[in-house]
Amino acid sequence: MSNEVIDNNQPATDKLRTQAIIVYALYAASMLAGVTVIAGVIMAYIKRDEMQGTLYYDHMQYLIKTFWWSLIGFIISYITFIIFIGILIFFMVGIWFIYRVVAGFIKLYDNKPVSPDGWL
Repeated sequence: MSNEVIDNNQPATDKLRTQAIIVYALYAASMLAGVTVIAGVIMAYIKRDEMQGTLYYDHMQYLIKTFWWSLIGFIISYITFIIFIGILIFFMVGIWFIYRVVAGFIKLYDNKPVSPDGWL
């Protein structure tokens, strides 16, 4: 009997994992085509309640935070481009974004949680 419960839960877990991978892929694709991050954050917002109680929920929170802080950083870099510090901020935010997407995906791939409250 318990074997059937595990089998019934496995497809749901696989579905959540696949959805999390898709969100990470959309974030990664935004490095080439920036608009895909918008689709990724929308999907993260929509799917995170479905992922409540799983390690995937923290991944969605992590990606949502990554989006908003990156957006703020890129806006600040745009505003400060005129005094040239914006170029430095732009590259720092870009590296931070890439790091979070790659590190988060590696943890997802290894079925490990991320800390949505941490900066790295």
